[in-house]
Amino acid sequence: MAEALLSVFRGDRDGGKPVDYRVPVAPGMVVLDAPHYIQGHLAPDLAVRWNCKAGRCGSCSAEVNGRPRLTCKTRMDSLPQDKPITISPMKSFPVIKDLVTDVSWNYSVNKKIPAFSPPANVQWKMSQNDVDRAQEFRKCIECFLCQDVCHVLRDHSKHAEYGGPRFFVRVAGLEMHPLDATSRASLLKKSLGIGFCNITKCCTEVCPESIHITDNAIIPLKERVVDEFYDPVFRLVRKIRGSG
Repeated sequence: MAEALLSVFRGDRDGGKPVDYRVPVAPGMVVLDAPHYIQGHLAPDLAVRWNCKAGRCGSCSAEVNGRPRLTCKTRMDSLPQDKPITISPMKSFPVIKDLVTDVSWNYSVNKKIPAFSPPANVQWKMSQNDVDRAQEFRKCIECFLCQDVCHVLRDHSKHAEYGGPRFFVRVAGLEMHPLDATSRASLLKKSLGIGFCNITKCCTEVCPESIHITDNAIIPLKERVVDEFYDPVFRLVRKIRGSG
């Protein structure tokens, strides 16, 4: 049976280093199978987070050859076999142990976002086009690969000032719902720091659910922030209404 050489990060929040393991490669094998083999035969103390192994739970996120991926959806035969395959934890979050990172920061960001809020006595009807527009954002499995690849978090560590692509997707699902009555433009500008995003589309490229994060969520939200805070016509209308 063919073998692959894997270079797997071993360590914790105090530091660590890659450790090499030779793993047999079977037909149809995915990258997640490799840490499982290592746990079962070579290093039983290797820590790796996973749940469904079906691309639905978002738990097995890691970096394979430097690219954020779901390890359960990355086939071994799609990777070069003539050099070591690197598996490392997501760079944007603190390491707990080995391939497991602390993603709890994401849930604190989520708490800042006002929930769906329909107006009183609303008629609960909406067109199929409106349903389709918001439904795309419901596909998110919270793997946080988009958060990991985003340079604002990954390279500049703006966690205190920036919400990241995952939560722009969540806000978009609410803002674009025709029955929602709450404006989150101020939240996007101030607390979630959408202005830091320079729309490189790297988040869209790594999304395992093929959500068009940049084009369908972030850019429309940026436009709403511009309308709310920088459009001179809107500012004049608000001023007139305020003086009345």
